[in-house]
Amino acid sequence: MTRFRLPPELLDRARGFRTRTILGIAGAPGAGKSTLAAAVKEALGDRCAVVGMDGFHYTNEELERLGRRDRKGAPDTFDAYGYIALLNRLRTEQRDIYAPAYQRGIGYSISGAVRIPASVNLVITEGNYLLLDEEPWSGVKNLLDESWYVDLDGPTRIARLIERHVESGKTREKAEAWTLGPDQANAELIASSQAHADKIITLN
Repeated sequence: MTRFRLPPELLDRARGFRTRTILGIAGAPGAGKSTLAAAVKEALGDRCAVVGMDGFHYTNEELERLGRRDRKGAPDTFDAYGYIALLNRLRTEQRDIYAPAYQRGIGYSISGAVRIPASVNLVITEGNYLLLDEEPWSGVKNLLDESWYVDLDGPTRIARLIERHVESGKTREKAEAWTLGPDQANAELIASSQAHADKIITLN
């Protein structure tokens, strides 16, 4: 796999943040949000921390109770209020803060898996619904100092997403069905939110 190259203008922008800044990176599943966030983190080192929205996934058991297991990844299958509470803490508290992280291999979040040190200038948070204009997600945008929307052409994004699902344990048939079903429905909703971004980034 070709190593991702961080566009110089994005690196310059990220390096320019001198005080505590929360940068949101949004985009459809498979667009490259995590890859971009990781590249910025690698370049900035201890000045940066990354926390994902995916850490606030409901468990599979809770989704079964809600009758939403077959729509895992939709906006209502996350603890949006918990995520917003974390962003508020990141803006207001001068201490190390711990956040959950979603583990794709096991399909669950692990509490306290990510430490966001009080010393970092830049906190990157990435996820699907950061710019969504519906409650409660509409409360996220005002907690971000800047927002980027990652765009990737549909065929490439879909192919990458299918491979991700296969690597996580799905058969290829189920991976394709999930990508073209629930994931695609989510992607179309997310695409409607890109107009709210401060910067739109096209990856390839």
